[in-house]
Amino acid sequence: MKISNAFYLISILMGLLVSDAFGQVDTLSSEKMDGISLNENLLKQGKFHAHVRSYFMSTDNEKSLTDYYALAIGAGIGYESPVIHHFQFGLTGFFIFNINSSDLSKLDPLTKTGSRYEVGLFDLTNPSNKNDLDRLEDLFIRYKFRKSKIEFGRFELNTPFINRQDGRMRGTIEEGIWGEWNEWKMVKIEGGWIRRISPRSTVKWYDVADSYGIYPSGINEYGMKSDYAGYTKSTGIGIVGLTMQPKANLKIQWWNQFAENVFNTSMIRADYNLPVAKDVKLQYGFMFIHQEGLKNGGNSNPMHAYFGKDNYSNAYSARFGYLTKKLDVSINYTHVSAEGQFLMPREWGREPFYTFMPRERIEGTSQVNALNTRLAYQLLDGRLKTGISYGWTKLPSVMNFAQNKYGIPSYHQINWDLNYSFDHYFKGLSMQILVVYKKQMDALELQPKYTFNKVNMLHFNWVVDYAF
Repeated sequence: MKISNAFYLISILMGLLVSDAFGQVDTLSSEKMDGISLNENLLKQGKFHAHVRSYFMSTDNEKSLTDYYALAIGAGIGYESPVIHHFQFGLTGFFIFNINSSDLSKLDPLTKTGSRYEVGLFDLTNPSNKNDLDRLEDLFIRYKFRKSKIEFGRFELNTPFINRQDGRMRGTIEEGIWGEWNEWKMVKIEGGWIRRISPRSTVKWYDVADSYGIYPSGINEYGMKSDYAGYTKSTGIGIVGLTMQPKANLKIQWWNQFAENVFNTSMIRADYNLPVAKDVKLQYGFMFIHQEGLKNGGNSNPMHAYFGKDNYSNAYSARFGYLTKKLDVSINYTHVSAEGQFLMPREWGREPFYTFMPRERIEGTSQVNALNTRLAYQLLDGRLKTGISYGWTKLPSVMNFAQNKYGIPSYHQINWDLNYSFDHYFKGLSMQILVVYKKQMDALELQPKYTFNKVNMLHFNWVVDYAF
């Protein structure tokens, strides 16, 4: 940890220890602590937790292209203190081992690119790294009052644009300050400032400005490699969210994300469940996302800018579904208009569209139409869940650099997933299988670099988790 960061944390901690603010929370009072040492309170009332994770992943590409596989095993431990005079702290750490894998640093001879998915189980910034794969994750001080809280340090966020985007060994973690206000019935306000990020599939922490371009950055409108990595200038990210639930079956959200000096994203979303029979509901959902550039989009040189200062984009997504206690069926649609690309750094999280399917995104595109259907079923009191989904995604030509940042052809996608949570003696143990098939939609003859790890591929995932 940098000295400045350590000093900042110590300063906050000292301020918390000398203050005794208002509010009623489930906290250890002076009476409860009387005659009991601090050590005893921290050990007896605090919570230790551990997590062991095994992940096997493989990708079968077209015959002329390279296939990859990897088996990762990792474990972590964490601690969360009891709430003492409204204050609480927590920390977690996790390490990963590459048990066996193909050579993830090896490039495919035809495309001159490497593994897209398997390398994400480890450290994509250093594909040959098999051992030094540990990360200090949560490290926070939290102040709780009534039903609300404010926390400083390192923590996990779950917002539409910054989230764990789990699906590898570990998710994305943020550093900054975050607060939640839950004092009003049916209204939640949350927000904060993020100054550093440790993206999924990495082990280091990065200033927000340096987080742009850690993942592959695609191409710019001139057909050249996007060159904003290391050139983006930004002090951080400001986020605010408002969630209202005026009725039990109606939820409305408004979010705004301000990426200082780069771009601004706003979203409005409404979800409504209409009861039509006993334990049967119709689902309706709609969201609208608007983006626009700020100042110089991250750099005064357009060749190094992440977001054009005069650019803007509009995206729409909708859902209609049928929901029972065991069955969830939906049809979903997303459209990104032609004005500009929908951009969201993949290092920060996964996109919030209803049409999202694991292993592909529509980020980096414009003039897009995506349609998917999903059927999910659960039994054994929800311990066994399975689902199948089909996606139809029509994208601009891979040669249309201004509207297709990552050169992905239009495709069909089929996902099948199975989740099982064990019970009784093996409680805490769970297993997941995900199989993905992607097929090029058009019969056009494409260069291998436009199909490798993108379409005409079969992708397999088997995950085993044990949490206690």
